[in-house]
Amino acid sequence: MSQFIFETAPKIVCEQGAANQLGQLSRQLGVTHLFIVTDRFLHESGMLAGALASLAEAGIQATVFSDVQADPPETSVQAAVEFARSTGVDGVVGFGGGSSMDTAKLVALLVKTPQALPDIYGVGLARGPRLPLVQVPTTAGTGSEVTAISILTTPANEKKGVVSSLLYPDVALLDSLLTLGLPPRMTAMTGVDAMVHAIEAYTSRHNKNPLSDSLAVRALTLLYNNIRTVIRDGKDAGAREAMLLGSLFAGMAFANAPVAAVHALAYPLGGHYHLPHGLSNALVLVPVLEFNREAAAPLYAELARAILPERSFSDDLQATDAFIEAIRALVSEMPFEQNLKSAGVPEGDLEMLAKDAMNVQRLLVNNPRDVSYDDALAIYRAVY
Repeated sequence: MSQFIFETAPKIVCEQGAANQLGQLSRQLGVTHLFIVTDRFLHESGMLAGALASLAEAGIQATVFSDVQADPPETSVQAAVEFARSTGVDGVVGFGGGSSMDTAKLVALLVKTPQALPDIYGVGLARGPRLPLVQVPTTAGTGSEVTAISILTTPANEKKGVVSSLLYPDVALLDSLLTLGLPPRMTAMTGVDAMVHAIEAYTSRHNKNPLSDSLAVRALTLLYNNIRTVIRDGKDAGAREAMLLGSLFAGMAFANAPVAAVHALAYPLGGHYHLPHGLSNALVLVPVLEFNREAAAPLYAELARAILPERSFSDDLQATDAFIEAIRALVSEMPFEQNLKSAGVPEGDLEMLAKDAMNVQRLLVNNPRDVSYDDALAIYRAVY
């Protein structure tokens, strides 16, 4: 019998227009003053209007923090925490992409239980309790609404994570209408990011389990079958909801069966050059799949049969090669940069990037094949 532990958010609401239920959900959590963590674009675009109206109708005071930065630096998170503490809020919502939701997790934790960020980087070091927390994703990518990790950028431009079950929200609220206006480039980057979560969760060397496997396969199927549609027609509500569900399922999977080398090599790209996380993942995805080819062949073959059901294969290696080629073809069609050079990464920095990637051992240990410094450098060079 398989023995495993599986954790996720206790309540998930998936409904078009669900953001308009934020007031009712907040009242159920006993919140009287909600701190909304978002970015300036979303605040100024009016996307918060429905949520704010529902809060007013429920008699709940709202304070908006809209200074979230991409790849949130420690200083940005600390500013949000101090602002929230000064306003006397008793609940938090993350409204936006991964940066907003990751910031919201730490605001909910640190306002209630103050502790220094450097002291809680790592697994299980954070102390609770935290304030009530709701997460509302506006992209189909990070899955942060159902993960127990918050990734920050340190002053040394390193990506570090706070990993704790305390960071699971009380409610993950999915409203696909919030994703209809996402531009093609952002749709592509976040969509591929979610696909990476599914692939790496399915092939993780640690904590892989039947529940994470089922979610990862379903996630990858939804994402692979719908990403081209939402790039072509961003207003297709059905395809947008499929992408949001795919992102959710992938987030639930990798929150329990952790990601690996793609993310480990992507983190230095985000930390040093502030490339969007989804783009960083996409740039190194195919070379890592090729690197893992033989070690992960049985698992890649299973994923091939899931996303290419019309195909038949003579053996696992043939199916694995078909899987890698299918992902390569999809990534090549996406409207974003296709190599490190076009993304603005200096060729002279590749050795530094490989060295930094070696510091992300908490992820590298999950990879199907061991990754050395020379391997990491070769992967960066392959995609330069």
